[in-house]
Amino acid sequence: MKLRSLMLVSAAVAGLAGAAQAENVLKWGANRDIGSLDPYSYGDSFTINVLNHVYEGLVRYNEELKIEPALAESWEILDDQITWRFKLREGVTFHNGNPFTADDVVASLERVSHETSPLKGNLPAYVSSKVVDDLTVDITLNGTYPLLLNDLTNIHIFDKEWMEANDSLLPTDIGSGKEGFATYNANGTGPFIVESRQPDAKTVFVVNPDWWDTPKHNLDRIELTPVTSAATRVAALLSGEINFTNDAPVQDLPRLAAAPNVEVLEGVDLRTVMIGFPFRDTLVSGEPNPFKERSVREALYKAIDLDLIHQKVMRGKSRIAGATVAPPIPGYTEALDTLPGYDPDAAKALLAEAGVPEGLAFEFNCLSDGLVNEEQFCQAIASMWSRIGLSPKLDVAPRAVQTPKRTNGTTDVYTLGWATLPMLDAYSPLLQIFHTKEGNSGVFNWGGWSFPELDKLIDAAGSELDTPKRLAMETEALQIVKDEIIMIPLHQQPMAWAVTDAVTEMPLFPDNKPRLWFARVGSGS
Repeated sequence: MKLRSLMLVSAAVAGLAGAAQAENVLKWGANRDIGSLDPYSYGDSFTINVLNHVYEGLVRYNEELKIEPALAESWEILDDQITWRFKLREGVTFHNGNPFTADDVVASLERVSHETSPLKGNLPAYVSSKVVDDLTVDITLNGTYPLLLNDLTNIHIFDKEWMEANDSLLPTDIGSGKEGFATYNANGTGPFIVESRQPDAKTVFVVNPDWWDTPKHNLDRIELTPVTSAATRVAALLSGEINFTNDAPVQDLPRLAAAPNVEVLEGVDLRTVMIGFPFRDTLVSGEPNPFKERSVREALYKAIDLDLIHQKVMRGKSRIAGATVAPPIPGYTEALDTLPGYDPDAAKALLAEAGVPEGLAFEFNCLSDGLVNEEQFCQAIASMWSRIGLSPKLDVAPRAVQTPKRTNGTTDVYTLGWATLPMLDAYSPLLQIFHTKEGNSGVFNWGGWSFPELDKLIDAAGSELDTPKRLAMETEALQIVKDEIIMIPLHQQPMAWAVTDAVTEMPLFPDNKPRLWFARVGSGS
């Protein structure tokens, strides 16, 4: 490979210049930082995915997104149909050298399912677990449940001894500001070890030489650097300051594709971008909340020019969505994927009929570091709503600022992206977003809606072992979500990664999750 003379592209990427001495370094420039080193701290797919290089689950998705053994070698459902027995992998050690045993699994499951855990909704059917012997664990559910393995792909296993020694048996929570030792320290079994972390600056991972699996990667080191500015991220990639990004800006894809040292990897994400509404009695301002009325939600839906957003904001790279799940997700049908049509005059008429006052003000909560081109499409939508006589107050800020407002009900209308991870099934949004908020259900029901008929269908689907019957129930439930316009689906967002020619292998996964234990750099073995 021909060597290039590199220059710093701006002061903002000066910190990227501190290159490691390791031979095979993947320099990952992300559009934001992870929220914590604790994977249980918030239901954020990016943070959980990054930490999946450090922590592992009992099972995992392979290169074809099929479930395969990981820390568990095998499993079976016992005669009572609600207890699953897992045989654990022998000889696995944590990064600190402690042996992996059944005690670690039980402690981890208790931690993630704790009432204060932000991720408790990721184990909706879990009741308890117990040690059978050092390498055998029984997990008991609240009934028959077909999707336990899907759930367990993202339930990371901690070292119980390490948690006890560091007062970390209870979960942390980004949303409520609760931190702990696990927020800034990590100890997993995965292919990479956290060497150092500077929040909002750089997190460095080094290869785990004692990983139980046979590595397919050749990486010695991963340097994860948040580069929030799209322009700076592109310049850093073109100059070689970084050699991989999982968020290549859609507006810069032609420029990147034309560069001799860059390859663009494109697809459409499974993540559906939606807009949610409050169903409480009043808005943040104290004014009566009109969004409880379906006709008002329909008015805001009809006022959005989805094609314009697709063409202008998303550069034609997104997929306009009529359903709240993407076509590859079980439970989706084409009948769900219809659009109301852009009709601002009809929107105005619906608002007038509902008695919505002219110039109604409300908070519109968006993230500056969230979805693809989120700030731009939020600005466009706010402008469209203004044209039908509303006065949205656009509130754009980082995730760390906006999350508490959403979880505490101190905002009105908000954006949400949902990729059904790790479940890869429509039951995921149905249970966590659209179900009434109770127990492990409705964890992301920030609007406070409740539809008993919908809950009944979701609950039935969650215990149905016959797959065709279960999917039919999920489709029927998604139809209610659509008919009631609980949320407005906008699009499945574009997925664009980019690598320099320093990277020789980088598989693009349809769930938009980099799995760097499959990546290779340089020409070394």
